Amino acid sequence: MQLDALLEEKKERGMTIGQMARRAGVHIETVRYYERRGLLGKPPRSSSNYRIYSEETIRRMLFIKRAQKLGFTLKVIKELLILRERPTGQCAPAYAQFRLKIMETERQIDMLSAQLEALRRLAGECTLQDSGERCRLIEALDSDDELL
Repeated sequence: MQLDALLEEKKERGMTIGQMARRAGVHIETVRYYERRGLLGKPPRSSSNYRIYSEETIRRMLFIKRAQKLGFTLKVIKELLILRERPTGQCAPAYAQFRLKIMETERQIDMLSAQLEALRRLAGECTLQDSGERCRLIEALDSDDELL
């Protein structure tokens, strides 16, 4: 009986959803959303039915946020979280996900570079004068010509 009481007391000393969200730097709804998506497990509940979160939940949340900053989708992050739980053998699949993200990011950079070049070219053609003619920038967007 004494062990059960100690375990309940330890569980009670965990964090509420609000405390955990503040420490992780996210909104409460984000925590709930990640629980629904399976990125965070369902936490145990206190005797008064409050969700009780542990330090591990904060570490998991920070893992998710760092992966998002690198551009990983929640689907991929879920896969990375599964790898995180394994004691060994997670490097090759994690590396594959990182390589895919690198290639995707390089494609995005190429596309953004082309967009920037087109924007600069078009803006360079603008005279900023209202000569009674239609704006060249608006005409460029209205034309059938390829901009990129």
